[in-house]
Amino acid sequence: MKTLVLALLSLIAFSLPAGAADSSPAPSEKTLKVVTLNLYHDKDDWPKRRVQIAEELKRLQPDAIALQEVLQDEGLTNQAEWLATQLGYQWHFVSTDPAGQPRRYGNALLTRHPILKRSQKLLQPLDDSRSAGFLRIDLDGRPLNLYVTHLHWTDQGGAIRARQIADLMQYIAATSENIPSLVAGDFNSTADSPELAALREGFVDTYGNRHPRADAVSSSTLNPKYFVAPKRIDHVFFQRGAFAPLGAAILFSQPDAQGVWASDHFGMLVELRPAAFETKAKPALDQRLRSDHQTAFRHGR
Repeated sequence: MKTLVLALLSLIAFSLPAGAADSSPAPSEKTLKVVTLNLYHDKDDWPKRRVQIAEELKRLQPDAIALQEVLQDEGLTNQAEWLATQLGYQWHFVSTDPAGQPRRYGNALLTRHPILKRSQKLLQPLDDSRSAGFLRIDLDGRPLNLYVTHLHWTDQGGAIRARQIADLMQYIAATSENIPSLVAGDFNSTADSPELAALREGFVDTYGNRHPRADAVSSSTLNPKYFVAPKRIDHVFFQRGAFAPLGAAILFSQPDAQGVWASDHFGMLVELRPAAFETKAKPALDQRLRSDHQTAFRHGR
């Protein structure tokens, strides 16, 4: 019964009702699946947690993965590198810690597609130790930009997050080269918060677009084992007019068979159709998507 319910929820999540998308790019057969997940660094037995993370990502085969709270240390292989090796993906790790230092902490982007360009940016204020990572990938012959970040964490830190967003937007303006872009990560803030206003001018919250009536509990990305108040603070924003959102689902919202949680955050999976692919869509596209995601999103809500 539980499996059936999850399948039905996934079906609803990935239907494409008229007027649901923020914009109407040209139809395409090419889609992009992106996962974002805060790894909770090495707390709560990383060797056990990483097993279910790797298994689920292998099953989903996303085009790109944005990770936050990625750690490497003496005796601990960089967590993004470990996952990339398990998946056969390429990886890009960014940190405010100096290269060559044994212990480094930051964000990462993983992809199964060719990488065309990569860079990173340390976000202001520098004493908050926050960064943004950038990859340009080749998605079946067309370039796409991926950005990952992790913003200031305190409830009272809205002004700090606003400054980090302003810095991030300058970075995107300087590096995007008018190529369709996505921004993913742990924003430590709801998608409609005042501090994310500058981001919303050019980007759209994928989950909010697909689930406009979702309540705080069902859409929360904070694991209730670790957090009291439900809140969705992990997001994937797509560039306005550059993508059509097809679906969004919460991942890792249940422990595994041994009762082990993947992280203190839930992950998020989104699927989008880039506007750049201007090919004629098959009539059965929406039906195929619904059928595929009944299986692919058994952990979604």
